[in-house]
Amino acid sequence: MSSLPFRAMSQPKVVVAESIADAGIAILSEPCDVDIAVGADRDELLSRLGDASGLIVRSTTSVDREMIEAAPKLEVIGRAGIGVDNIDLDAATEHGVLVVNAPNANTISAAEHTLALLLAQARRVPEADSLLRAGTWDRKRFQGVELHDKTLGVLGLGKIGTLVAQRASAFGMRIIGYDPFVSAERARRLGVELVDLGTLFAESEFITIHLPMTRETRHLVDADAIAKMRDGVRIVNVARGGIVDEGALADAIRSGKVAGAAIDVFEEEPTTKSPLFGLDEVVVTPHLGASTIEAQDKAGIAVAQAVADALRGELVLSAVNLQLGPDVSEQIRPYLPLAEQLGAIFCAFSHGLPTELTVCAQGRLADEPVRPLALAALRGALASVSDSPVSYVNAPVIAERRGVRVVEEAQPEAVDFHSIVRLSGVVDGVARTVAGTYMARKGPVLIDVDGYEMEVPITEHLLLVRNEDVPGVIGRIGLFLGDHGVNISNMVVGRDPRGAAAMMGLAIDRPLSDTEIEELLAVEGINAARYIDLS
Repeated sequence: MSSLPFRAMSQPKVVVAESIADAGIAILSEPCDVDIAVGADRDELLSRLGDASGLIVRSTTSVDREMIEAAPKLEVIGRAGIGVDNIDLDAATEHGVLVVNAPNANTISAAEHTLALLLAQARRVPEADSLLRAGTWDRKRFQGVELHDKTLGVLGLGKIGTLVAQRASAFGMRIIGYDPFVSAERARRLGVELVDLGTLFAESEFITIHLPMTRETRHLVDADAIAKMRDGVRIVNVARGGIVDEGALADAIRSGKVAGAAIDVFEEEPTTKSPLFGLDEVVVTPHLGASTIEAQDKAGIAVAQAVADALRGELVLSAVNLQLGPDVSEQIRPYLPLAEQLGAIFCAFSHGLPTELTVCAQGRLADEPVRPLALAALRGALASVSDSPVSYVNAPVIAERRGVRVVEEAQPEAVDFHSIVRLSGVVDGVARTVAGTYMARKGPVLIDVDGYEMEVPITEHLLLVRNEDVPGVIGRIGLFLGDHGVNISNMVVGRDPRGAAAMMGLAIDRPLSDTEIEELLAVEGINAARYIDLS
């Protein structure tokens, strides 16, 4: 067994194409070289992306396939906001580029803007403001309606829809909601009566939309849907343009079927033309849902942190183009870096990749999704044998090219520990396995290598030694390392279940060279040795 090469890494470059909060720039500046390219035209931006590892945009920059392919070192694209309509997700995924956003940054701002538009439309505020400024005082003309005791239908009970429902309740409104992904119990806890779409249309006096724009939701509110609504309904959309058919809505307002609307988003943006613009019953704003000082700052800070985390090699669980299955709980998070380390240890110890890598979650972890652990283990395994960057996005692509298949397993039983991550596979005809756990007082711990039980903390420098199970060998290893100025921070001996040999796991304080490994192999009683660099 020989050592893995140590590769020094320079600071990655991040191009900031649109302005973000100073606090976000500060977050990036520590681990990255930041290139502020705000105001740069497309040609200049393409040029500056040539050696960039990260790119941050808002909604104006179109990150298409050409731009992604112009940045061969690109690892992560950050969108300072929620929507990623301006980013080619397919091209990013094909090229192994992680796409992250700031999904929670504008939730309060969007919810508050929804209520602002709801009130403005109900009380005809823009019309009254405009006429009074033009010199006409007319109180009778602008009679509005109260929100109190009215039924509000909330389409989509995600974060923003939930906040709107809570705030509307304070006005004394009856709240009904439609969301196929929300249980009736959760809706009940929110104070929302969960109904089907037809019932929501039929009973709502106000309807507010908080759904993503997908094939299924495009023109969800069209002429047919409006026909199912009660007469005099009022519609608010602060979600995505295209969910509401603007032409159908305009026709319904002219006919009196719909009493009014408040619209912040449009099918084409930016736009100065819409069939809704000529109607006094409609309040319009130019996509201002996230346009508050607080939301813009939060978005910039959140996306900067996500980009910095991604470039440090961490798994950004909110990434848009990662398929991790159900939400990743707090219980599984400490095991993600462990799984990645085990992937590197497996390949270093086995001296290669298996054609099939099995990642098994044992014990309490068996109740969690295995996919994140498998992805982390795969990244660790591939990064340890690859000279090119391996990300959580491109790891599956690289694995497929190398002929490596990942198998995910879960076993409720675990011996001696609450939770275990175990990797196994066959390399050069030899079955290999490594396993680890996480301990609050020690952090990630290696507990099994090829059946040799041990309990050694996983540090930047690990040494695995297979030796004859006879007196004096441990002392000779300690003497050898001491003579070479290597401090041992932890050492554990695991015995072969068959009693033929032993394996030592040592956490040491510096790397070992190939020459030093060869010298160690010459020590009496040493059968094999592998230095593993996890720095």
